[in-house]
Amino acid sequence: MKEKFEVIMAGSGGQGLIMSGIILAEAAILEGKNAVQTQSYGIASRGGFSQSEVIISGEEIIFQQVQQPDVVLALTEQAMEMYSCTDGKTPVFYDTTLLKTVTGDSLYGYPFTAMANNLGHTGTANIIALGAMAALTGMVKVESLATVLNRRFSGKTADLNIRALYTGVELVEK
Repeated sequence: MKEKFEVIMAGSGGQGLIMSGIILAEAAILEGKNAVQTQSYGIASRGGFSQSEVIISGEEIIFQQVQQPDVVLALTEQAMEMYSCTDGKTPVFYDTTLLKTVTGDSLYGYPFTAMANNLGHTGTANIIALGAMAALTGMVKVESLATVLNRRFSGKTADLNIRALYTGVELVEK
């Protein structure tokens, strides 16, 4: 298993990417790893560019910005253009509901938003994507993500997010 993961999740404001980054970092910390999460976003609360960066490491993290991503989630065309031209080995996850299907090495397109609609809440697409990314890369255990979701949310909201997480896992296991 890889010792360090540098993750970029990019899209637009309102897609929950900042929250996804926080949840991912908390799951890593729960596993005894070091983690740092940074974020950047435009002035618009919804619709402007939004990005969350997470570094997970078993060792001390000196530089707190992603230098070479090991995993990318792109939820808009702009994000896809920015990050799909990595080294050809970096897994790039994207939403086939929102973006045109592209092919290439290490490109993983899944209908995150369509699956979220099937669950009854479009706002869970980010959690579905997080489940898929964790299941495919092993950057954190899916169970750790579930624990964080149960700590951050309660009642029906927690249940919905847990279902979304495991929906993402099922997508990559098919």
